[in-house]
Amino acid sequence: MIEKDVAKEILDLSLSKGGDFSEIFIEEKLGTTIRYDNGKIEVASYGKDKGFGIRVIDGELTYYASSTGISLEKMRRLAESLADAVGKIRSVNAIDLVQELTPNHTPFEIAFEEVPVDRKMEMVKKAAKIAKDYDDRIVQVKVYYSDQERDVWIYNSEGKFVTDVRNYPFIYVEVVASDGKEVFMGRDVWGENRGFEFFTDEIIEKVAKTAADIAIHQLEAEDAPAGEFTVVISSQAGGTMIHEACGHALEADLVLKGGSVFAGKVGQKVAFEKVTVVDDGTLNNYRGTMNFDDEGNPTERTVLIESGVLKGYMHSMLTAKKMGVKSTGNGRRESYEHIPIPRMRNTFIEAGDTDPEEIISSVDKGVFVVKMGGGQVDIVSGDFTFGVPKAFLIENGKITKKLRGASLVGNGAEVLKDIEMVGNDLGFAVGTCGKDGQGAPVSDGLPTIKIKKMVIGGKAK
Repeated sequence: MIEKDVAKEILDLSLSKGGDFSEIFIEEKLGTTIRYDNGKIEVASYGKDKGFGIRVIDGELTYYASSTGISLEKMRRLAESLADAVGKIRSVNAIDLVQELTPNHTPFEIAFEEVPVDRKMEMVKKAAKIAKDYDDRIVQVKVYYSDQERDVWIYNSEGKFVTDVRNYPFIYVEVVASDGKEVFMGRDVWGENRGFEFFTDEIIEKVAKTAADIAIHQLEAEDAPAGEFTVVISSQAGGTMIHEACGHALEADLVLKGGSVFAGKVGQKVAFEKVTVVDDGTLNNYRGTMNFDDEGNPTERTVLIESGVLKGYMHSMLTAKKMGVKSTGNGRRESYEHIPIPRMRNTFIEAGDTDPEEIISSVDKGVFVVKMGGGQVDIVSGDFTFGVPKAFLIENGKITKKLRGASLVGNGAEVLKDIEMVGNDLGFAVGTCGKDGQGAPVSDGLPTIKIKKMVIGGKAK
């Protein structure tokens, strides 16, 4: 985006009155959004955005400024203002920039801009038709489509220069079903870091039918019982609970603030011995995958918990420095307007060695969770409540009645200890994770697991 010698000039300027580190983050984004609501396209928009941010770190202090558009005049002006903010006498020179390369974990075939918007709208209408035709009790369908190409360039005073391309296709289907007396909603979503080829017939059909199935399931189901039960969570549910109730507590900034239940427990047993939790930024084309994080560090496979023992945390450059370790490539930002903070990428419990059917057959009476919904989480304590739109009763090792209206109530750290069996399958869910006012594309995964006891919110019998 800018020549290396120009970038070095701006980095030097930002450090001309002191500081330990300087960085330029440049970004260009473009994408399409389409919204369909019950029979027609409500919104079809295309947008572009570009801008940059400059960060200067001086000891414990961080100075950051950003601007829309990309011009050398703006960059020099912001660099000077940051130098004035540091306001010391000494100057620091950046190291000559050398571009870093890494294996490409996000290959793609078709750029979003190459595809006419009419083709995208036809695909949205197809998803809506599949969902509507699933059952005659479907009374409303909404479809949300988006694609975004995000190109970034990162230069810093330690001589690092990287560039990365991220492509975010996304499809969301929401369905309302009614039998004339009761009304229920089902939804499903999928996304990756891939080009337009992501939008296959199979993906569109899967998301549309899953959303419809969840709505119809609730119409046909009984109210879930309330109380304490053995719980089996299917790999189809994805790793939402692990992401929300455990993952955030393994991000190093929360640990440093003393707000994590895992603070000071590296080397200690924190989970069932067959539980290994990983955050991996290198899984090809997953939604949370990147070649570099937003500080220019290569992403990696980071083992957080291994065979039940806490191994470490997810780090940005700053938290790694404070803890005396290397960055894990988890420094992420929503855009050029934001500073990077430790964030998850693709977070999951690794598959175990037990057949899911064996797990089901081991339960005398319990609840089988097939799909997770939204909920509330206290990321400091790990306490959570998650809705469960699709579940079944397990009786004498068999899946029996359909259940609706269930919720899972518990604590993330305690759930890790209460896992008794880990399946040999592994399924993922996707989303956009919010933290400190920033959103980040992520995936989370889970094999089928058995939890010896959990509180189920439902209707008391």
